[in-house]
Amino acid sequence: MLVTGGAGFVGSYLCEEWLRRGASVVALDDLSGGRVENLRGLLGQRGFEFVRGSAADPGLLGELVCGVTRICHLAASVGVERTCRAPHDVLARDLAATQAVTTAALAQGLPVCFTSSSEVYGPLAEPPLSEERCAVVDPSGARGAYATAKLAGEALLCSAHRQHELPVVVARLFNVVGSRQRGTQVLPAFVRAAQERRALIVHGDGAQTRCFAHARDVARALADLAVEPRAIGKLVNLGSTGEISITALAERVCELAGVEVRIERRPHAAVYATRFVETRRRVPDLARLEDLIGWVPGAALDEWIVELLGRA
Repeated sequence: MLVTGGAGFVGSYLCEEWLRRGASVVALDDLSGGRVENLRGLLGQRGFEFVRGSAADPGLLGELVCGVTRICHLAASVGVERTCRAPHDVLARDLAATQAVTTAALAQGLPVCFTSSSEVYGPLAEPPLSEERCAVVDPSGARGAYATAKLAGEALLCSAHRQHELPVVVARLFNVVGSRQRGTQVLPAFVRAAQERRALIVHGDGAQTRCFAHARDVARALADLAVEPRAIGKLVNLGSTGEISITALAERVCELAGVEVRIERRPHAAVYATRFVETRRRVPDLARLEDLIGWVPGAALDEWIVELLGRA
């Protein structure tokens, strides 16, 4: 099993999941976003190998795929800030990686599970977001480069499936949380601020809602999807339907941390230098996921917050 982005937030959980299932795993990561400490419990473990390198390196990929039976492609840029700061780099880098993975998979006839994003639905789509809905991406928007790279990656792999019968599964991830998530993401940022008795910064008016799933559950679902024959050639939403506003999330963090701190709202224009359109509600339709693998999320939101409070 080759996991690109294997030292990343979700990627490291997926490596653990595959090892738990008895698979041998090669984790490929250039550590531009991932961290070796995410793999601390796996290094030296039998059946696990970490390779530092880029998923966009055709030569390296060509070597690695000769010894594996499947590719899980998670390597990608992470964070709205990075996308806003260097959109061309994000687009070029992510497209190059998916192109290289597709080429390597075709050369060996290897199945590919690709993690896409709910960003492909665009900021204005009305929930629940179904895979039957046409993706709408604004390439000039603040998150346009990332969303375009994900959508183009879907198209590249799905066309390889249609034309060359490459076994491909595309998982569109919604919001994911966990203890290895970088502190710039919303929930760990709230937790750190609460512990330090600082104001919790909410971007926009805070009424926007998201649905959070734990990375451990997401990794389990990705592994199930990767080996489910009925998922081949399909786009599949992966997340939860537990909707909560960002303001309510901040309040819940403070409550569980046992602190009283203020919530400070900042307009998007003060945070991002480029045009930013906020998604008001991002709620997935999970009927396809439930049909394919009988998806039932495990941990609840309060459990994740308590986990983060204990490790932040």
